[in-house]
Amino acid sequence: MKIWQLHNLLDYWKKLTSGSVNRQILGAAITVAFGTALVKVVAVVREIVIAWKFGTGDELDAFLIALLVPEFIINVVAGSFNAALIPTYIRVREEEGAKAAQRLFSGATVWSLGLLGITTILIVASAPLYLPHLASGFSAEKVNLTFKLLCVISPIVMLTGIVTIWSAVLNAGERFALTALSPIMTPVITIVLLFLGGKFWGVFALAVGLVGGAVLEITLLGIALRRQRVSLLPRWYGFDDNLRQVANQYAPMIAGGFLMCSTGIVDQAMAATLLPGSVAALNYGNRLSAFPITLMTQALSTAVIPYFSTMVAREDWVGVRHTLKHYMKSIFAVTLPISLLIILFSGTIVQILFQRGLFTANDTQLVANIQAFNALQIPLRGPGILVVRFISATRSNQILMWGSGFNLMINIALDYLFIQWLGVAGIALSTSCVYMFSFFFLLFFAIKKINKKSIITNG
Repeated sequence: MKIWQLHNLLDYWKKLTSGSVNRQILGAAITVAFGTALVKVVAVVREIVIAWKFGTGDELDAFLIALLVPEFIINVVAGSFNAALIPTYIRVREEEGAKAAQRLFSGATVWSLGLLGITTILIVASAPLYLPHLASGFSAEKVNLTFKLLCVISPIVMLTGIVTIWSAVLNAGERFALTALSPIMTPVITIVLLFLGGKFWGVFALAVGLVGGAVLEITLLGIALRRQRVSLLPRWYGFDDNLRQVANQYAPMIAGGFLMCSTGIVDQAMAATLLPGSVAALNYGNRLSAFPITLMTQALSTAVIPYFSTMVAREDWVGVRHTLKHYMKSIFAVTLPISLLIILFSGTIVQILFQRGLFTANDTQLVANIQAFNALQIPLRGPGILVVRFISATRSNQILMWGSGFNLMINIALDYLFIQWLGVAGIALSTSCVYMFSFFFLLFFAIKKINKKSIITNG
């Protein structure tokens, strides 16, 4: 491509993604989606290598159960922090200046690292109590392997907490590309370790890959923040009003995250009670549908919340309504055909991706059924995350908490019911049903809040 053609392309991109809020969100979402897609492509390659090396064997079952609690804590404690921090951080930066925003960032870092450090110690110390229950169908030797893997994996809780906070600050400054691309470090490191040291390390190569990838990701994000003159040295300035506001929003977020992420633990624990290899099969069956889901949710959740926070601060409820309606229609139009294609060609897709080495034809049939049921949730996840981010921007996170509680109860009931009928594939159908309920539940409250705020503003 010639230089003048590149300049023309860049000029077109700037025109396309500047002006209205919807255009700015589109630009941010495309940037994040492109980065996330690249990460997911490499992650799929990692899964193909894992399927080749481990199939649906005991080692992979042990790794997935060992990862279950750390991943749960990451999603609940660290993942919820992003939505709690960004609205307040943007407000402080706009109203009180960069120094006040830096104090909030430093205080939030100290607070979260302390919380995550204590949590990491508890995860490992209490493992002998909860692992036998999570892995109730495992032999004693398999449970022991699970514990050893957990000890290696546990540092990612604190490492991911740092990544989450630093990414939130970069996203608040509309620096979306790096935060979208940096997670590529983990699958790349894992693939390298599996090829170079797979015979020596075995399944421990997966655990080392997680920790090593997180360290490299922190390094990249830290360099980016330093270039923006953000101090990375954690300092405690006290529990001021701004940090207290973050904490007030964080409490219902962490409660909601705890309840919602508990559905994943319930799913994996129930799979562990079934035939050997069921946990691994459930994991493989989630992978393909997770690609478009993660692409949408990561892109939209990252791109939308800064703009929603700004519109809410300005009380632009017409703009909020227009943005929600516009993107929901667009997402449904794109994702419905994707969902249908995955359902129709599920067996062929699994066969092409995974059926080699220790991954057999019987494994293909089982995973294909799981994948087809998971695909039912694809059209709902993008619109669902839009509604979640709007509710977070309005600082009404208690609604998310109540919704997550209902989701957990429905998930437990449907898991038990569908397992009797479909085996491990019933867990996937249950999950899709839960997300359908969650979307309509939260949409009801979002519309109610927009209507109420519009009446008050126009009053």
